[in-house]
Amino acid sequence: MMLPAPRTPDPRDAPSLRWGILGAGGIAAVMTAALLEGTTQQVVAVGSRDLAKARAFAERFGIARAHGSYEDLVDDPEVDAVYVATPHSAHLEHALLAIGAGRHLLVEKAFTRNAAEADAVLEAAEDAGVTCVEAMWSRFLPGFDVVRRAVADGLLGDVRLVQADHGQLLYPDGPVRLAEPSLAGGALLDLGVYPLHLAAMLMPQVVELRATGTLTPLGVDEQETIGLRDASGAIAAISASMSATSPTEASVTGTEARLELDGPFYQPSLIRLVDPADRVLDTWESASPDAHLGLRFEAVELARRVAEGQPESPLLPWSETRRVMGLMDEVRAQLGVVLPGE
Repeated sequence: MMLPAPRTPDPRDAPSLRWGILGAGGIAAVMTAALLEGTTQQVVAVGSRDLAKARAFAERFGIARAHGSYEDLVDDPEVDAVYVATPHSAHLEHALLAIGAGRHLLVEKAFTRNAAEADAVLEAAEDAGVTCVEAMWSRFLPGFDVVRRAVADGLLGDVRLVQADHGQLLYPDGPVRLAEPSLAGGALLDLGVYPLHLAAMLMPQVVELRATGTLTPLGVDEQETIGLRDASGAIAAISASMSATSPTEASVTGTEARLELDGPFYQPSLIRLVDPADRVLDTWESASPDAHLGLRFEAVELARRVAEGQPESPLLPWSETRRVMGLMDEVRAQLGVVLPGE
């Protein structure tokens, strides 16, 4: 048995869009670097509420225009598409701002704080006729397509168990936004979203969810374990923590074989096909020298959908974004996490 090759197109072959970066923080910088290497995409503008910060960001990446407000960024006539790179708590506001200006948009994960906000964004995108994609980058990576194909081709037999963890030591001495309820902090929206997306990709009809975890003194989730059961009988065991570093590995086990994804599993990584006797039958590994260049795959997917006049991506359709947001709502409900304004 051999692993299938990914069907992911070369990022350089995607039609070019002129991008505006909404936000000038860390993930905005990583995405901008990815867009500028190995693609035909153009980054033409950046916007921040701090003009000096926007100018420094523009100078760092050779971007032509820096705007001192998000309104000015989305109204820039040279911008075709906007990458929303602000905290989760602001995604609804900033996505609607971009849609109101008629811009296509890529919204950083987690897409919004909750499913109701996701509905509001996607309904607005549909009404405006713009393309909108959730920036869950692992869904667009070649390695995840290897996983999709292996499962779809029956290489594993019937999938029975999905396991994944994502733990990083980010609390209490990490980014302030992770500890702050008003910024939609917590482990789930920032870290747990990765294993949850993997499980959801392989379990299309989740019929049961059980979650347990611990909260911080301010009431955001510090860590959680989540159990899922699919209508097929497959189950998932996933966990997330922002107060401890875990292996961040994943496995997909079927009746005839299993896939092992080395950590960090959500980045370009090594995938092994293993038989029930623990013999490695085949391996696949990303050729990318820099894992974070993988962010470009989600951006060029948006560019392809725009060129085709399609509002959403078949790799991560709106229904799936809504479904995963709904699963995270249920996790937070069981943990007792309520964010300000909900």
